[in-house]
Amino acid sequence: MLTEKIMQALQSVKDPEIDSISIIELGMLEELEVTSEGITIKLLPTFMGCPALDIIKNNVVKALQPIEGAGKINVQFIFHPPWTSDRVSEIGRERLKEFGIAPPPRHIEETGEWQADCPYCGSTYTTMENLFGPTACRSILYCKSCKNPFEAMKPVSTMM
Repeated sequence: MLTEKIMQALQSVKDPEIDSISIIELGMLEELEVTSEGITIKLLPTFMGCPALDIIKNNVVKALQPIEGAGKINVQFIFHPPWTSDRVSEIGRERLKEFGIAPPPRHIEETGEWQADCPYCGSTYTTMENLFGPTACRSILYCKSCKNPFEAMKPVSTMM
Protein backbone atom coordinates (compact mmCIF):
# COMPACT_ATOMS: atom_id res chain seq x y z
CA MET A 1 0.00 0.00 0.00
CA LEU A 2 2.80 2.42 0.92
CA THR A 3 4.72 1.46 -2.23
CA GLU A 4 1.63 2.20 -4.35
CA LYS A 5 1.29 5.65 -2.74
CA ILE A 6 4.97 6.33 -3.39
CA MET A 7 4.68 5.30 -7.05
CA GLN A 8 1.59 7.49 -7.44
CA ALA A 9 3.47 10.43 -5.94
CA LEU A 10 6.49 9.80 -8.20
CA GLN A 11 4.18 9.71 -11.22
CA SER A 12 3.27 13.32 -10.35
CA VAL A 13 6.93 14.43 -10.52
CA LYS A 14 7.35 15.83 -14.01
CA ASP A 15 10.49 16.58 -15.97
CA PRO A 16 11.04 20.30 -15.28
CA GLU A 17 11.78 20.96 -18.95
CA ILE A 18 9.01 18.76 -20.41
CA ASP A 19 6.07 19.02 -18.04
CA SER A 20 3.96 16.44 -19.85
CA ILE A 21 6.15 13.47 -18.85
CA SER A 22 6.96 12.08 -15.43
CA ILE A 23 10.25 10.73 -14.17
CA ILE A 24 8.58 7.29 -14.12
CA GLU A 25 7.60 7.54 -17.81
CA LEU A 26 11.14 8.72 -18.66
CA GLY A 27 12.46 5.55 -17.03
CA MET A 28 14.55 7.41 -14.46
CA LEU A 29 13.49 5.28 -11.47
CA GLU A 30 16.02 2.51 -10.96
CA GLU A 31 15.36 1.52 -7.37
CA LEU A 32 12.82 2.14 -4.63
CA GLU A 33 13.58 0.94 -1.12
CA VAL A 34 11.12 1.34 1.74
CA THR A 35 12.30 0.64 5.29
CA SER A 36 10.97 1.47 8.75
CA GLU A 37 13.28 4.51 8.76
CA GLY A 38 12.28 5.94 5.41
CA ILE A 39 12.38 5.83 1.64
CA THR A 40 15.40 5.64 -0.63
CA ILE A 41 14.87 6.53 -4.28
CA LYS A 42 17.64 5.87 -6.80
CA LEU A 43 17.25 7.74 -10.08
CA LEU A 44 19.19 7.57 -13.33
CA PRO A 45 19.81 11.01 -14.87
CA THR A 46 18.96 11.20 -18.56
CA PHE A 47 22.18 13.18 -19.10
CA MET A 48 25.10 13.42 -16.66
CA GLY A 49 25.30 17.19 -16.77
CA CYS A 50 21.54 17.77 -16.65
CA PRO A 51 20.95 21.11 -14.90
CA ALA A 52 17.51 19.99 -13.70
CA LEU A 53 18.71 17.28 -11.29
CA ASP A 54 18.43 19.47 -8.17
CA ILE A 55 14.91 20.50 -9.20
CA ILE A 56 13.93 16.86 -9.76
CA LYS A 57 15.39 15.84 -6.40
CA ASN A 58 13.51 18.63 -4.58
CA ASN A 59 10.28 17.78 -6.40
CA VAL A 60 10.59 14.10 -5.43
CA VAL A 61 11.04 15.06 -1.77
CA LYS A 62 8.06 17.47 -1.94
CA ALA A 63 5.88 14.80 -3.55
CA LEU A 64 6.77 12.15 -0.95
CA GLN A 65 6.70 14.25 2.25
CA PRO A 66 2.89 14.29 2.61
CA ILE A 67 2.72 10.48 2.52
CA GLU A 68 1.97 9.11 5.98
CA GLY A 69 4.76 6.81 7.13
CA ALA A 70 7.27 8.10 4.59
CA GLY A 71 9.91 8.88 7.21
CA LYS A 72 13.26 10.15 5.99
CA ILE A 73 13.41 10.62 2.21
CA ASN A 74 16.73 9.98 0.52
CA VAL A 75 17.00 10.72 -3.21
CA GLN A 76 20.18 9.61 -4.98
CA PHE A 77 21.30 9.93 -8.57
CA ILE A 78 23.22 6.90 -9.74
CA PHE A 79 25.05 6.34 -12.99
CA HIS A 80 25.07 2.57 -13.26
CA PRO A 81 23.35 1.18 -15.11
CA PRO A 82 23.43 4.14 -17.47
CA TRP A 83 20.07 5.58 -18.51
CA THR A 84 19.25 4.93 -22.17
CA SER A 85 16.41 6.30 -24.26
CA ASP A 86 15.02 2.73 -24.49
CA ARG A 87 13.81 3.24 -20.91
CA VAL A 88 11.16 5.77 -22.00
CA SER A 89 7.80 4.00 -21.62
CA GLU A 90 5.17 3.79 -24.36
CA ILE A 91 3.04 6.28 -22.43
CA GLY A 92 6.09 8.51 -22.11
CA ARG A 93 6.69 8.36 -25.85
CA GLU A 94 3.08 9.45 -26.47
CA ARG A 95 3.35 12.26 -23.92
CA LEU A 96 6.49 13.56 -25.62
CA LYS A 97 4.60 13.68 -28.94
CA GLU A 98 1.70 15.52 -27.28
CA PHE A 99 4.22 18.10 -26.06
CA GLY A 100 5.55 18.48 -29.63
CA ILE A 101 8.78 16.55 -29.10
CA ALA A 102 9.60 13.50 -31.18
CA PRO A 103 10.45 10.58 -28.91
CA PRO A 104 13.92 9.11 -29.25
CA PRO A 105 14.19 6.71 -32.17
CA ARG A 106 14.31 3.02 -31.40
CA HIS A 107 16.78 2.25 -34.20
CA ILE A 108 20.19 3.87 -34.59
CA GLU A 109 22.30 3.16 -37.66
CA GLU A 110 25.77 1.68 -37.20
CA THR A 111 27.08 5.07 -38.37
CA GLY A 112 25.40 6.72 -35.37
CA GLU A 113 22.84 8.43 -37.62
CA TRP A 114 19.25 8.55 -36.46
CA GLN A 115 15.90 9.67 -37.80
CA ALA A 116 12.91 11.09 -35.93
CA ASP A 117 9.35 11.15 -37.21
CA CYS A 118 7.41 14.41 -37.01
CA PRO A 119 5.34 14.54 -33.78
CA TYR A 120 2.69 16.65 -35.54
CA CYS A 121 1.93 14.73 -38.74
CA GLY A 122 3.92 11.49 -38.29
CA SER A 123 5.94 12.01 -41.48
CA THR A 124 9.34 10.39 -41.83
CA TYR A 125 10.33 13.14 -44.29
CA THR A 126 12.32 15.14 -41.73
CA THR A 127 15.77 16.68 -41.60
CA MET A 128 18.12 17.66 -38.79
CA GLU A 129 18.38 21.43 -38.54
CA ASN A 130 20.63 21.54 -35.50
CA LEU A 131 22.04 18.77 -33.34
CA PHE A 132 22.02 21.20 -30.43
CA GLY A 133 18.56 22.06 -29.14
CA PRO A 134 17.34 24.08 -26.17
CA THR A 135 18.64 21.41 -23.77
CA ALA A 136 21.43 18.83 -23.91
CA CYS A 137 18.93 16.02 -24.51
CA ARG A 138 17.15 17.53 -27.55
CA SER A 139 17.86 18.46 -31.17
CA ILE A 140 16.01 20.69 -33.65
CA LEU A 141 14.50 19.04 -36.73
CA TYR A 142 12.27 20.18 -39.59
CA CYS A 143 9.36 18.33 -41.19
CA LYS A 144 9.30 18.71 -44.95
CA SER A 145 5.72 17.42 -45.10
CA CYS A 146 3.88 19.75 -42.73
CA LYS A 147 6.61 22.43 -42.76
CA ASN A 148 6.90 22.57 -38.96
CA PRO A 149 10.12 22.74 -36.98
CA PHE A 150 10.15 20.43 -33.98
CA GLU A 151 12.39 19.12 -31.24
CA ALA A 152 13.44 15.51 -30.91
CA MET A 153 14.79 13.76 -27.87
CA LYS A 154 18.28 12.52 -28.71
CA PRO A 155 18.79 8.78 -28.60
CA VAL A 156 21.09 7.58 -25.86
CA SER A 157 22.35 4.02 -26.06
CA THR A 158 25.07 1.97 -24.48
CA MET A 159 25.70 0.56 -27.98
CA MET A 160 26.82 3.87 -29.51
